[in-house]
Amino acid sequence: MLPQFGFSELLFLVIIALIILGPKDLSLTMRKLGQFVAKGRSMANEFRAAFDDIARQAELDDLRKEIEDLKRDNAVTQAVDELKSVEKDINESVMREERAVAEELRKKPETPQVSDETPSKPEVAPEAPVAADDAATANNPQDKAAS
Repeated sequence: MLPQFGFSELLFLVIIALIILGPKDLSLTMRKLGQFVAKGRSMANEFRAAFDDIARQAELDDLRKEIEDLKRDNAVTQAVDELKSVEKDINESVMREERAVAEELRKKPETPQVSDETPSKPEVAPEAPVAADDAATANNPQDKAAS
């Protein structure tokens, strides 16, 4: 920590310097001391400015990254919005088609409902096996009359 000087301490230092250096060399020494302090301040300001530039550059890099992220997010948001609009259009067209079909069904007179099942054939009893003799007479009616 730097010591804090009050007015009385500063006055004491000036009197000591006047006694040691003398009035002639005190003015030159004060000028040199002022130049030295000015150089130190300018170096400190340059150092601080360099750190400020580094900090600004880091902030700019962060801002650039955030802007790129926002642009990327914006592109994703736009794609989502486009997909939602396409979905809305598709849903609207499907709903229109459904309404049109419903209107068609309301306009047509009611017809009996047809089932999806195919009509089944009536079951026929299997024929009994016919003997060879009976088959020959069954096919020829004249033979039947003769017997």
